[in-house]
Amino acid sequence: MGTEGQTQTDEEGPMTEVQTRPTTRRMGRTATVLDSARVLLNPLAATVAIGVIQRRPWAVRLAARIDADRRGVRQLQRLRARYGDGLLRLRVPFRRITLVLSPDDVRMVLEGAPVPFTPANQEKEAALDRFEPGGVLISPPSERPPKRAFNEAVLDTGRPVHRHADALLAAIDQEGRSMAVTGHLDWDRFASAWWRMVRRIVLGNAAREDFETTDLLARLRRDGNWGPFHPARPAASAEFQRRIRDYVDRAEPGSLAALAAGASGGGTAGTAGTAGTAGVAGVAGVAGVAPEQQLPQWLFAFDAAGIATYRVLALLATHPDQARRAEEEIGSHDLSAPQDLPYLRACVHEAVRLWPTTPAILRDYVAPPIGADDRPVAGRVDHGLSNGELVLVYAPFFHRDDQRLSYADRFSPEIWLDGRARESWSLVPFSAGPAECPGRNLVLYATSSLLATLLSEHRFELTSCLGLDPRRRLPGTISHVDMRFAITPR
Repeated sequence: MGTEGQTQTDEEGPMTEVQTRPTTRRMGRTATVLDSARVLLNPLAATVAIGVIQRRPWAVRLAARIDADRRGVRQLQRLRARYGDGLLRLRVPFRRITLVLSPDDVRMVLEGAPVPFTPANQEKEAALDRFEPGGVLISPPSERPPKRAFNEAVLDTGRPVHRHADALLAAIDQEGRSMAVTGHLDWDRFASAWWRMVRRIVLGNAAREDFETTDLLARLRRDGNWGPFHPARPAASAEFQRRIRDYVDRAEPGSLAALAAGASGGGTAGTAGTAGTAGVAGVAGVAGVAPEQQLPQWLFAFDAAGIATYRVLALLATHPDQARRAEEEIGSHDLSAPQDLPYLRACVHEAVRLWPTTPAILRDYVAPPIGADDRPVAGRVDHGLSNGELVLVYAPFFHRDDQRLSYADRFSPEIWLDGRARESWSLVPFSAGPAECPGRNLVLYATSSLLATLLSEHRFELTSCLGLDPRRRLPGTISHVDMRFAITPR
């Protein structure tokens, strides 16, 4: 998902193309074998090693040690200088892969969902099929509209503050306070409290201590890191789906599971079912969508949100000017009620820009049908790509391109408030276009509210040395698992 100005939330027909896309072929050149091999090594192999579905702590540490993302950015800058900024096809034996090297082509690809650039990429499908086989992200274009509508209805895509924010805030506030009680905070402690909060938000308060369900998800995600090369675990997948379905059937009021039950026409009788249905009043077109196929993606996405939140704590602990502005915003709002906190939201946006939690945005190209005259049918564009070709947007290249962005290596939340980020298709921390993350606003509400809870009563001092000095450029890669804080009351 990108900025507000780039959002397109209403699904068009399954085979409809966005009219603002270019009407000419944009295929550029083909890289040499050597240049292709360099890209395969970094950024592609480095990104895969870290874990595209579930991060591997040892690989996160190693990537930070060698600053892997900065190396990847430099690699693509060299390719752009050599080949220009058109689409660049790699010479690889096992898959047709094309790199995106310009913001205009980022826009073309992301606005071109679900056809001709489908989010249901084959690598993504092999990974996510283990725990959300019917999820919107890996559904064919013809099945996307009702599933997208379902996700937008439950997640309140267009609202900065979710309609059930009161219920969500209780979980955020209580679990946030538990993070600070010992006077120190490391990643394990933060993650444990974070997942208690997430389970309460998504599944209900009864799931607070149900670590077995999220551990099972983590196991399936680890398998997903290997894509088609790891054998399936049908029993584990079925057990995970059963657990999610049980929470949807329970439909605890105030949870996303209850809203999902209502949105799908389900829910249990009585109060829970009523609460779920009321939460999505007027969304009759999403009946028949299986909630247990959509909820896993929300749990999955909250993992990345936790990493981003933890990184914001580190950034604010080391950047006094930005910390002061965050404190002023917190002090001017009543935190006992749900609040829209633009500056803290901008800080989260900025943390995801600096260190993308989805570094590789993948699309597979769907070739246009050919008419009797051997040309694409009316209204379709031939982009010069092969059917099924992987089109890759490497987010760090665009987010940290110091040849084109003056703020590339600085913590600059203001760009999300003054219009600069909104005007740039280089910045897509939550993707963009019709397949933009439907939970962006919910994530920003939850993360900014948690940050406000933590910072309103405590000061955080970063005690681990990670090179987060406002006088120097920020590292291209950072290890969140090694961040540690000392906490003192205000």
